[in-house]
Amino acid sequence: MHRTRFSIFTRRMLINSNCIRTTSTFHYSSPQNPRPNGWFAFFRQFSFTRRAPESDPNDPSTLMKEDSVAVCSQMWLENFRDPDRLVTNLSSYLRRFELWVLAYQKVCADETGAYMTRGSIERSALEDLLTLRNAVLDDRFRWGARLDFFLKSPKDKTDYRSLSKRKIKAILTTSQPAPFQDKIVQEVLFMVLEPVYEARFSPKSFAFRPGRNAHTVLRVIRRSFAGYLWYIKGDFSTILDGMKVGLVVNALMRDVRDKKVVDLVKSALVTPVITTKVDDGEKVKKKKRKYQKKRVLAEDEPKPDPYWLETFFGFAPEEAEKLPSWGHCGILSPLLANICLDELDRWMESKIKEFYRPSKSDVIWNKPEGEAEQGNTSWPEFVPTSGPDKTRKVDYVRYGGHILIGVRGPRADVATLRKQLIEFVDQKYMLKIDNESLPIEHITKGIMFLDHVLCRRVVYPTLRYTATGGKIISEKGVGTLLSVTASLKQCIKQFRKLNFLKGDRDPDPQPCFRMFHATQAHTNAQMNKFLSTMVEWYRYADNRKKIVNFCSYILRGSLAKLYAAKYKLRSRAKVYKIGARNLSRPLKEKKGQSPEYHNLLRMGLAESIDGLQYTRMSLVPETDYTPFPSNWRPDHEKALLEYIRLEDPKTLEEQRSCIREQGLVSPQDYISMLVWNYKRNAIVLDRLSLVNSDGISSRKDQQLLLGSNYEDHDHVTKEMEENDEGIHAAQM
Repeated sequence: MHRTRFSIFTRRMLINSNCIRTTSTFHYSSPQNPRPNGWFAFFRQFSFTRRAPESDPNDPSTLMKEDSVAVCSQMWLENFRDPDRLVTNLSSYLRRFELWVLAYQKVCADETGAYMTRGSIERSALEDLLTLRNAVLDDRFRWGARLDFFLKSPKDKTDYRSLSKRKIKAILTTSQPAPFQDKIVQEVLFMVLEPVYEARFSPKSFAFRPGRNAHTVLRVIRRSFAGYLWYIKGDFSTILDGMKVGLVVNALMRDVRDKKVVDLVKSALVTPVITTKVDDGEKVKKKKRKYQKKRVLAEDEPKPDPYWLETFFGFAPEEAEKLPSWGHCGILSPLLANICLDELDRWMESKIKEFYRPSKSDVIWNKPEGEAEQGNTSWPEFVPTSGPDKTRKVDYVRYGGHILIGVRGPRADVATLRKQLIEFVDQKYMLKIDNESLPIEHITKGIMFLDHVLCRRVVYPTLRYTATGGKIISEKGVGTLLSVTASLKQCIKQFRKLNFLKGDRDPDPQPCFRMFHATQAHTNAQMNKFLSTMVEWYRYADNRKKIVNFCSYILRGSLAKLYAAKYKLRSRAKVYKIGARNLSRPLKEKKGQSPEYHNLLRMGLAESIDGLQYTRMSLVPETDYTPFPSNWRPDHEKALLEYIRLEDPKTLEEQRSCIREQGLVSPQDYISMLVWNYKRNAIVLDRLSLVNSDGISSRKDQQLLLGSNYEDHDHVTKEMEENDEGIHAAQM
């Protein structure tokens, strides 16, 4: 019974084969047999799959097809593969919902202090996020909205429809933080624009860029600026305060011609930012200082920065202190500032090539190509740097709105370069600069940059060489070294600004009353973290030991005065006597009422107290003099370029030819051979069914038909003999 039903079903399937939609383009049939026959054709019908249903444009779950990080990686690869192309198709990435989800995750992490995975995002939030994306694509999005939002923050529970008129007026007329939806749009634009310009930016700029920081600038200066005699230090930080919208848009359109992206950035610059106006006649009443209780944070509220981190941020040098903020651009502002100042970098690169004049009698930079160097530039020469027989060369670095130019040559050429720079800045950025804003300083006077002083130190090494006849001669030589030292004066100024000391000539530590209510263990831990960051900040300074030991002295004296006031010990000497030099012993212990501190610590009933670090100069690590390569790139750029190089077919062919020459076979080649053999066997089986349907029964004909794709005909014959049983079963 069941066998009869199954035969009827199979007969209908074979007759009405057109009722099943196939996705395959291969048809194994012949003019004699238009329909597939046999069991092979029957099972082939069941192997076909139905078409996938079309994705719903209003369903967020169907729009997340790929991983967000994979989409970002694809953008970086495209731009680094061809960095000189004109970009016109960024709107296609704006439509990618994966980028919007990633932006939502980033902004939520900043808002709530906790990372939100893609699976934990609520369905309603995804639908609102899709509405926001559609509003941006349809030109319905407006920057700086106060009441009408497409998407709200997860921690914003305000019902704006039930607010009173007074509260609505306060929201509309006073300064408010950037809306949550604005931050998401800024993040998406940043993810789209950053790969485009990172592939094009000059290697001479180091601020607001991934993989580059102030340490990179100091290492470049130590390596490349050793042979320069004159320096020009410029401050263009007024550009970071804001530029005309037309200049910013023109700089943006130099490489990006996507109307949607350019209009979004332009509207963010043009839309006014509402700020609170304070009347001059209004008197500000002084409020009495009250005792502030400890505030309990909400569950979704991020923790504030710890004290040690706030203190370290107070040590930011002048060059890194200012962060641009243009209109409603938010995190886009530093990128836009770099886009505008990139024209200055390109202009300086052209001047570097124009100014370079090599001299064969010079010790360094004596070749026409300029980059090839003889000897070590950090130990540039044993002769004076001035004179007509010296190589003329210029180098340049920029950190934010501050530039540093080193010139090797006569002062007259430096003055000419400064005049040309003033004219370029006036013409390009409409910024009026005089000679006093761009002073020309000699290396012997010392140049301050990023709170480090650049100066030349003369040394007298003993030179030993072998003369004619094998005689070893020792002579005293004269050499110059570029010294990069941390400025002690600037360090004292920063400590004074943070109220850690007073006085200039003889700085006196002041008590750190900010930590008055904290325990001794917590206070010492905070200061140790701060000292660790200071050790890392002065990593490349020649006087690293001295400057870090001075910081440790100031912090130790500040804490000693704090503990003396807190525990009523009257003097720092008494604090050091009880708590030891590094303040690691407990200063408060009631005898006779509780066990000793060590017993409590052993039982886990007391908190361990870590002593202050670097109380002696011998404990401070040495200066890092690791050589800095001339063609240095950040790690992420190295990975991108290496991936692009390996993707190139020429690279693959070179590797294969090298393997063939050496007579080696790599594991990948072995795996590819196995895969090719597997595909070849599949073709054999398919052709066997074709042979059976065409009625070719001669073994010789089958061998001629199938053996055309094989080098070994005997191997084909052997495979066909092994499959004889399957062929006969199919014929029956």
